[in-house]
Amino acid sequence: MASILSKSRIVAAPGFNRWLVPPAALAIHLSIGMAYGFSVFWLPLSRAIGVTQAAPDDWRVSTLGWMYTLFFVFLGSSAALFGPWVEREGPRKAGVVAACCWGGGFFLSALGVYTHQIWLLWIGSGVIGGCGLGLGYISPVSTLIKWFPDRRGMATGLAIMGFGGGAMIGTPLADRLMRMFATPDSVGVWQTFCVMGALYFTAMMAGAFGYRLPATDWSPGGVTRAASGGRYVPVAAAWKTRQFWLLWAVLCLNVSAGIGILGMASPMIQEMFKDRVTPSAAAGFAGLLSLFNIVGRIFWASLSDLLGRRTTYMVFFVLGALLYASVPVVGAAGALSVFVAVFCLALTMYGGGFAAIPAYLADLFGTQQVGAIHGRLLTAWSTAGVLGPVLVNYIREFQIAHGVPAAQAYTVTMYVLASLLVVGFFCNLAVHRVDESLFALPPANGNQAGGPATTATPNPTASSNWALVAGAWLLVALPLSWGVFNTISLALQMVR
Repeated sequence: MASILSKSRIVAAPGFNRWLVPPAALAIHLSIGMAYGFSVFWLPLSRAIGVTQAAPDDWRVSTLGWMYTLFFVFLGSSAALFGPWVEREGPRKAGVVAACCWGGGFFLSALGVYTHQIWLLWIGSGVIGGCGLGLGYISPVSTLIKWFPDRRGMATGLAIMGFGGGAMIGTPLADRLMRMFATPDSVGVWQTFCVMGALYFTAMMAGAFGYRLPATDWSPGGVTRAASGGRYVPVAAAWKTRQFWLLWAVLCLNVSAGIGILGMASPMIQEMFKDRVTPSAAAGFAGLLSLFNIVGRIFWASLSDLLGRRTTYMVFFVLGALLYASVPVVGAAGALSVFVAVFCLALTMYGGGFAAIPAYLADLFGTQQVGAIHGRLLTAWSTAGVLGPVLVNYIREFQIAHGVPAAQAYTVTMYVLASLLVVGFFCNLAVHRVDESLFALPPANGNQAGGPATTATPNPTASSNWALVAGAWLLVALPLSWGVFNTISLALQMVR
């Protein structure tokens, strides 16, 4: 097994079609993306003993919510801690470990539900599953950047959009499984955990074994070795640079604003458009935001290949600040369709910020250790996951407690979020090229793209592999299409 998982065993043979790698990455990201949809389990788990209604020994939703916090704390911390290990051991081994952690976390959580031990859920899905999130999130990043040196933004956008889309598949699937397994004595959650754990483990293992690394002398046609690899800044030096911490602030501020909106989307639209938006339609609004989050990941990341990463983030911060500042005016005017459009556009830039950041790092620090550098940068996500929702919720509660009507309690919040984006604009503006003295050359006998800065032989045409490529893309497109269909069907309730 150690030999099968070794980095040297996954170097692609001549003629390998690089378009086989993104579906493998998507298989992992669509699986771990269910972390965004875990709230579907809160209400059923809050009556796991009482079944029809909460019993005295049942868990509170606030107690269960700690799993969500643990997800993103351990995602960032594990990505930062194990990033260098992922670069050293390769994406296949990291993907297998991620599959064991994420799938195993579901099984341990199922045992926790069956025995009614909350600590097993916290450790199973929260801690162990959170580590699987971190490893699964960063494992495809440097791999795709090495395969697509000519389209870095698009490549990472393809994979990272799966993390945003995972909940669109997992949430309706979990709902159907729970209803299928529900009995007079059970809410069906532990059985659902077992089924989903098995499905996700299988999908992630398939993705991990689909990973390949480009050979040392590989290059897409017309791209020189200098463009596809070459010099790099080691992670030990990169995270100490001014540029790293400026990008840390850029990601943290962009995510804080976006995740704050995601967390309050449903109550906000109901309170600002009272009597016009039902709870079911509000759920559709939240789902629609998730869909635009996904679209933004591939759209903005691909566009950044043309505009440049620095310019793309300037657009995020300028346009985002204007959109957030306009929300109070749009809400006061009662323009529901404009309100929905504003937030859908804002959420594309939230997703785009996630997808473009690995390519931004590769532009500055080179591709060789971008996975490890990205892992450390993801601690900004962990920080924003706490900062954004806490900031939004406390401002809202403070205003309501002082007599501000609920429909107007988001005015100050929107201006605060717009201010965060203004600060992010200046952080991004301050990002400049890294000092040349920090760069190093990879070993001449390395086993992946990124050797000395010489012109490499273009990759032979891999036309015989296109049928396999089509099959791989179909396997990930089918469940994603099902999730999109469910989301749009629910969102259409806002216009009925």
